[in-house]
Amino acid sequence: MKRFAFTLLELVFVLIVIGILAVLAMPNFRGHPLQDAAQQVADHIRYTQHLAMIDDKYDPSDTTWWQTRWQLTIAGTSYDLYSDRDKDGALTAGEAAVDPLTKTPIAAIDLGADYGITAITAATIAFDNMGRPYNALATIYGGLIQADTNITLSHNDGQAIITIHPETGYVSVTYP
Repeated sequence: MKRFAFTLLELVFVLIVIGILAVLAMPNFRGHPLQDAAQQVADHIRYTQHLAMIDDKYDPSDTTWWQTRWQLTIAGTSYDLYSDRDKDGALTAGEAAVDPLTKTPIAAIDLGADYGITAITAATIAFDNMGRPYNALATIYGGLIQADTNITLSHNDGQAIITIHPETGYVSVTYP
């Protein structure tokens, strides 16, 4: 007897084999934790600059208005993004920036727990209303970044260097 079609069993077998081959040939879509962490920090630095430019803190009646600038503070393996409204030098309730996607505060972001980052160079990066970066808030114009400022993230797989350029606040990421 002559056949002109495949049986259902043959079709199922072929589909299973194609499925197994597709899974084996598929690349790993999971991101690299060091790259993901570096990109997140760089994005949050850019977001800090954005907030500083749209939320101008200049107040001529207050001689310490500059202490309320938007800033990203890194300590240990975590960081906070906030505007120090009460000028106490620390993040308190209601001062943290809110992530526009998740509507959660960008505070106590622990890169060690989330991405396995082992160390980050401590830094405070603040921006004025023109987007210029500062690395200290000691005086009204003190701490204006004059040279490239690097933040290094260390991971078991290597390092990522986030560079903040002077005057423009342009942020770039490199992997040495």
